Amino acid sequence: MPIIQSTYTPSRWLSNPHLQTIVASQLLRPAAVQTDHERIELPDGDFIDVNLSQQSQGELVAIFHGLAGSVNSNYIRGVWRTLELAGFRPMLMHWRGCSGEPNRLPRAYHSGASDDVQWFIRFLQQRFGDTPRYALGYSLGANALLKYLGENGSNALLSGAMAVSPPLVLQEGANKLNSGVSRLYQAHLLRLMRRHHENKRQIYPELNLPPATRRLDSLWKFDDAITAPLHGFADAREYYERCSARQFLPAIRTPTHILCAHDDPFFTPQILPEAAELSAETTLEIPQAGGHVGFLQGRQRWLDTHVAEVLSSLRERAAH
Repeated sequence: MPIIQSTYTPSRWLSNPHLQTIVASQLLRPAAVQTDHERIELPDGDFIDVNLSQQSQGELVAIFHGLAGSVNSNYIRGVWRTLELAGFRPMLMHWRGCSGEPNRLPRAYHSGASDDVQWFIRFLQQRFGDTPRYALGYSLGANALLKYLGENGSNALLSGAMAVSPPLVLQEGANKLNSGVSRLYQAHLLRLMRRHHENKRQIYPELNLPPATRRLDSLWKFDDAITAPLHGFADAREYYERCSARQFLPAIRTPTHILCAHDDPFFTPQILPEAAELSAETTLEIPQAGGHVGFLQGRQRWLDTHVAEVLSSLRERAAH
C-alpha cells in the first residue's frame, strides 16, 4: 500500500508541534477508564499486569503503551472509550514494571521487546479463542509492535494493526531528543526512567542492578549503561541497530497502518521510510503536523477518533 495523504489539519493555535505534544500529554485529560485488571504470572518467574475491557462483545484490540506509560496515560484513556463505542474490546498490556510495581527480573522493557508483544497476543488467543484480534501501539510500543509484525510475517496472530508515532530508527530519535528544545522531553523521560529504576533497585537489592545516576543525562548514556546490558545487548548502538522497526517493515504481512507526524519533536523526518520499503499490506500516513502522539483539533482528540476509524476499516477489510 502507498504513502497516503492525511486528512488531519490542526487548529491554528495548535500548529506548533511542542504545543501538540504537551497539551495532549499533560493538559487535555480524559476521564479515567473502567477496566478489569489481572496480574499474569509468566513462565520466566516474572509477571505482567493487564487491563481488560468490561465489554463482552466485539473484536479485541491489544494495546501497547509508550515509554513510562500506563492505563492512566492520556492517550490510553482517550482511545479506550472511543474504541468501545466503535464496538471493540481494548486490552492493555503494561510493559514490565510500568503498572506501579517493579517487575521481579533484572530485565524490564525496551523498544524491541517483541517477545512480550508475542506473549500478550498469544494470551488473548488462548483466553478469547477465535475472536478477531487487532493491535495498537504508541511510540515505543508502536516500534515493538512493528518489529513483532515484521519478525512473524504471515504468522502474526492479528487481523490488523496500527502504529502511532513509532521511533522507527532509534538512534535518530535518541539524537533528536538530545538536541535543542527536544532536550526538555529527554529530561522528563529520564527523570521517570531513573525513578523507576532506582525504586526497583531498592525493592530488589539482590538483583545487583547498576545505578541510574544523574550522570546518565541522555538516552544514549542511559541505554548504554542500563537498557543494553540488562537486555542482552553489547551497548546502546547495538540495541538501537537491532531493535529499530524500520528494517522490519518490508516483511509485514498483516494489514498495518502507520501514523507519523512530519513535525514530531521526538525524531527527524529522516526516520520515515520510502514507499519501496513498505510491504503491500502497509499504509503510511504522514500529516505535516501533529507532534508526538498529539494530533489535536482544538480541544478535540482527533487521534482517538482516527484510530477507531482506521481499525474499523481494517475490520471491514477482514470481513470481505
